[in-house]
Amino acid sequence: MLIRFKKSMEKIAMGLLSFMPEEKDVKKLQQTMKAYEENDAWQLYLWKEEEDVLGAIGIYIDEPSQKVVVQHISVNPSHRDLGIGHKMIDAVRSSYQDNYQVKPNDLTEDFLKKCE
Repeated sequence: MLIRFKKSMEKIAMGLLSFMPEEKDVKKLQQTMKAYEENDAWQLYLWKEEEDVLGAIGIYIDEPSQKVVVQHISVNPSHRDLGIGHKMIDAVRSSYQDNYQVKPNDLTEDFLKKCE
């Protein structure tokens, strides 16, 4: 189930995002988290199954072009290859399908192609 990020889940979200190669640097990761907290167009969601948070997906909502850009997607390494990333993409597509196209950025392009 896709749940909206809350400040109380910051350590979990940072841990998941840190699995992305571009977010390994702590300062970069802190900047990314700050952007998700302060910018209304940036939305961070976590994937929860039972009581475990297993993944994170971050999007940018581009209102003028009516696109939702997947900026970050990460799954706990011990839960990879179980379809969680696909489930997160499907959930985002379902949530925004009426008004927006879901598109990748350079970092997420290869993964989103696999989800088609």
